[in-house]
This record gives sequence, C-alpha cells and structure tokens, in this order.
Amino acid sequence: MQVWANGRLLDHPDEPVLSILDHGFTVGDRVFEAIKVVDNVPFALTRHLRRMLRSAAGLGLLAPDPDVVRRAITAVLDAERIDLGRLRITWTAGPSPLGSGRDTSGEPTLVVASASMKPFEPSVAVVTVPWPRNEKGALAGLKTTSYAENVVALARAHERGASEAIFANTAGHLCEGTGSNVFYVVDGELRTPTLESGCLAGISRELLLEWMDAVEVDEPVEVLDRAEEMFLVSTTRDVQAVHSCDGRELPSPGPVTRKASEVWAAREPEHSDP
Repeated sequence: MQVWANGRLLDHPDEPVLSILDHGFTVGDRVFEAIKVVDNVPFALTRHLRRMLRSAAGLGLLAPDPDVVRRAITAVLDAERIDLGRLRITWTAGPSPLGSGRDTSGEPTLVVASASMKPFEPSVAVVTVPWPRNEKGALAGLKTTSYAENVVALARAHERGASEAIFANTAGHLCEGTGSNVFYVVDGELRTPTLESGCLAGISRELLLEWMDAVEVDEPVEVLDRAEEMFLVSTTRDVQAVHSCDGRELPSPGPVTRKASEVWAAREPEHSDP
C-alpha cells in the first residue's frame, strides 16, 4: 500500500497526516473516489475526477486541482506496481472548529492511497434493507464519506447471509446498493433506477448505459420480487451477477447478465486512463 498526502509520498502508510480538527474527520465533510487499477493503469480516471469535482461543488468545497491529483496518482503507482487494485482519492474541507460550521480559511486535505485487491466473486447474494435513501437530501447523488448508513446496512446484510444491501428511497422506489448500482431484467428488458431516485451517478453505470440497451425507470422496490435477472455494477465489481435477492434464487448469470459481462470485458480496455 502506498499513500500520498498533502504534497508528498509517505514513508509509511500509517504515518499520521490528518489534524483532529479536520472537518472531514469531525463531521465527514469530504468527498472521495475509488478507482479500479488494472496493470498499474487507473480505469476511467477522467470520468472519476469529473465526478469528484461535481461532488466537491455539491458540498460547497473548494475544487481539488485535477493536475495535482493526477501527479499524486502517478507517485503512488510509480512507488508500487499494482496488477489489480484500487485507488482511493479523498478531499476534505480542512481544519475547522468543532461542530458543523466550516472555516474556509484553512487548507483542504488531499490524500491518494493505492492498494492491491482480490477480484470480486462472480455472483453475490443481496437483501433489501428497511432504511430509505433520501432522494431529496442535500447529499443525494454525491460521493461523500458520510458512509455510516452504509455500514449499518451492510452489517444487516451480513447478518442475513448476504454480501450487499439494497436501498429503496423515501418514495419506495428501488435506489442502489451500499457501494453499487443495480440493474435488473423484467419481461426481458434491462432496467436501472434513474438518477432522480437518489442513487449515485456511478461511472460503471454510466458506461454500461452507453454500451447496452437499458431503460432508466423508477419503480417500487418490490419489482425485484419478479425480476428475471439482477446484477450489480461498480468500479471494483465490474458486472457482478446476483444469485439471490431476499432469499429468492436467480439465474447466475442469466442471458442478459452474461451479455453485459461480455460487453464490459470487451469495452473496458478502451477506458484505461494513464
């Protein structure tokens, strides 16, 4: 694992770099991106950085300099080659008084970390959870580090023998997973929730919608009870089949999921972004 923080590559990844007064630490006032790395090259980096700027703007943070972020990424990847792994880019509001008020006079904190990872399993069990995403909330659609809700939901999923939790929103419509976007098949049609559902504008979701014929639609989460197939997408999962949803077995993979996986494998190399 390699870590770059505030202008330098650390001698050790455990080296302290964050003030206890950093607003990202005290109240979660920060945004981040997680980016897949294959053969030491980040995947869809330009799209990820574009989304990070949108998330920062949504929180009212100063924008990180994409050129500085790219130099930091180069530093960590040059320090330790990664065959398969991920980058984590974190941008915080910087030091502020204790409490919700932000002091804009301080310097933001930028951290870029790299680590190897194992491939995800080819299929996964998921469960729906009772806590809704707020599609009208101030953080809806932003990739922030306010992930405690995801931690609770994922713990519920693990208790029920699943590896991912699926949220509805306050309207009762299907929304997203804790770290994934959801695609499903009904009457042979590939569908996924719209961004108006409050789901994250996932980069993998964005690409798959460009590459495949899929319909964006908001409908009750109970639609999963009659889904013929279901799969998840994310930067580290790629296309991951769902073999069980709330205990109901699903084909793994079904024909549409298999096609999505094949399309992904064929098109992914086009979006390596050195």
